[in-house]
Amino acid sequence: MATYADPRPSSAYDFAGAAEPDTASAQETAWIEVIRKMEEVYSDLISYEVELEEKNTALEEAQRFINSVLSAVSDILIVCDQRGQILQVNLAFLRLTGHAEVDLFERPLEDLLVGDIETLRLCSWIDSGSGADREVRFHSADGGQTEPVALNCATRLDHRGLPAGIVLTGRPVGELRRAYEALKQAQAQLVQQEKMASLGRLIAGVAHELNNPISFVYGNVHALSKYSERIGTYLDAIHGGCSEAMREKLRTELRIDATLSDLPALIEGTAEGAQRVAEIVRSLKRLSFSSAGGPESFDLAEVAGKAVQWSASGNRGNTAVGVELAEKLPVRGNAGQLHQVIVNLVENALDAVAGRPGGHISVSGSVNAGHVVLTVEDNGAGIADDILTRVFDPFFTTKPVGKGTGLGLWISYGIVRDHGGSLEADNRPGGGGRFTMTLPSAALD
Repeated sequence: MATYADPRPSSAYDFAGAAEPDTASAQETAWIEVIRKMEEVYSDLISYEVELEEKNTALEEAQRFINSVLSAVSDILIVCDQRGQILQVNLAFLRLTGHAEVDLFERPLEDLLVGDIETLRLCSWIDSGSGADREVRFHSADGGQTEPVALNCATRLDHRGLPAGIVLTGRPVGELRRAYEALKQAQAQLVQQEKMASLGRLIAGVAHELNNPISFVYGNVHALSKYSERIGTYLDAIHGGCSEAMREKLRTELRIDATLSDLPALIEGTAEGAQRVAEIVRSLKRLSFSSAGGPESFDLAEVAGKAVQWSASGNRGNTAVGVELAEKLPVRGNAGQLHQVIVNLVENALDAVAGRPGGHISVSGSVNAGHVVLTVEDNGAGIADDILTRVFDPFFTTKPVGKGTGLGLWISYGIVRDHGGSLEADNRPGGGGRFTMTLPSAALD
């Protein structure tokens, strides 16, 4: 029986026969690994897509939120690149100018500004990086101009912190001006009311001061009129050729001797009363509230004395008023304005102790280290700690409605400050309020 012999070595046969199942297994394993990797990549892509969609949704929400905020802002907003071309504006700017947003994109800002000079000023202002407001006008869509706008500039930075353009914000100043003018007018009216109230208190004090000498003069004139009638009757009888007995009788009945002896005193008293009235009138002229004449040197002691005298003339109740002033308190400024300040301080002190048993206020003045110091104190309830820092605020008052405007101390504070001095409020150690006015001393002319 013939035997078939395989020409390949047995070892080769064994190797080939063993290799076939190992290669198939390796390929299958590789494909499984590839499929697994593809599934992982696909899963990652799905996750990335979901995450990207979530971020895109959040970005859209943020964009809508920002746009809604920008649309709701009443101030105008302009965003430009470094070349000055417009990138974005808000609804307030579109309403102001009447332009459409699509017409403004990448348009040079200077094309919208009115006037070449204004453009140059704005450009130099932007280049300098100044943030102060500048007033400009814009061309409107109908060919006209907008009302003035107070524009403010700020540098816009990129993600690296480098300049990437500018952001301009602004507000039409027409409405602000109208509101400001209305506020100024209301303030002026209130200040005028407070001045009229101070003037009313001054007039009340002056009227009381004038009443005494005028009453004295009136009484003397009335007596002189009666004496004139007596003397006239006596002289008529003498010139009529009356007898000596009748003359002596009339002399006794008409009290001619007593009348003649009273005449010098009556005339002197009348002249003194008239002189007192003249002094009060001269004081009023010197204490004019107008500062048109400019500052002058004067004695604050004299001004304070008259202010206390006239304020205390209408003293409410039995309040004791003590005055202790140095012989001379030389200052420079407007006597009428400082008189108003002292009257206001004294009036406030009188109000603080009104109706209080044993009420007392004191006014003292001295010269200390080149300054004149005038203090007004009372023994009232004092000033509460929570309002001590607010007493000089405008419109702040502790008085009932209709009794005060809250401007007296504010005006007084401004007057003293304009004179280079200070006005301070505190409480006395023994109780009660105290106001201290300090002014630079000056040589009297």
